[in-house]
Amino acid sequence: MKIVLHQFASFAYGVSRSAGNRARAGLLGLTALCALSVAPATADTVRLVALGDSLTQGYGLADGEGFVPVLQDWLTQQGADVTVINAGVSGDTTAGGLARMDWTLAEPADAMIVALGGNDLLRGLSPKTSRENLDGILARLKLERIPALLVGLPAPGNYGPEFKNAFEAMYVDLAAKYDVPLYPDFLRPLSEKADAGMSFRDLMQDDNIHPNATGVQEIVDAMGPEVLQLVQSVAEAEG
Repeated sequence: MKIVLHQFASFAYGVSRSAGNRARAGLLGLTALCALSVAPATADTVRLVALGDSLTQGYGLADGEGFVPVLQDWLTQQGADVTVINAGVSGDTTAGGLARMDWTLAEPADAMIVALGGNDLLRGLSPKTSRENLDGILARLKLERIPALLVGLPAPGNYGPEFKNAFEAMYVDLAAKYDVPLYPDFLRPLSEKADAGMSFRDLMQDDNIHPNATGVQEIVDAMGPEVLQLVQSVAEAEG
């Protein structure tokens, strides 16, 4: 993973339930809905919001090739009754994600993938600040009784051991604090190839920043089972 993030380190990713939760769905919710990529849903469909940056948003990819639609297709193929909502914003940091929680939750959400921190890392922002922002997001989800999957990224060594340890520890610590599952590395397929001394250019777009369609598919294939477990747990709790 050090190799992967060293190559990413000079730019940003974005070239850039409770009754109370459901009661907020009104005119503001309709506005938010228009701004999000939403698949058709039935009354019992689990609404899974993917909160993230350009990796979630699908930067540089054709319709249907980004993380959210590919994940939607993968989950559907597993028999999951779920709608994955794209709340990814290119270039967003943990601060941005926290700031738009009201807007993101304007429509009902049954579960959330929280995949933020990459831009904080690439900009060298303080892990302490990133931790506080992620803590705010997870605290809000706990208050709203919305289950979450926290998705992290390992830090490269060029920031120094203190930074690396603090950045990586925030995901582990917060997952434990809020009792949510942790998927440690969004870019796991790329990391694994890098760790094996292999090139991962075949999984990247020409900008060498964002995964291409093949890369996204591998990312979803790797992360999918963790997401499916979250969706199934929500469905069982609501059933």
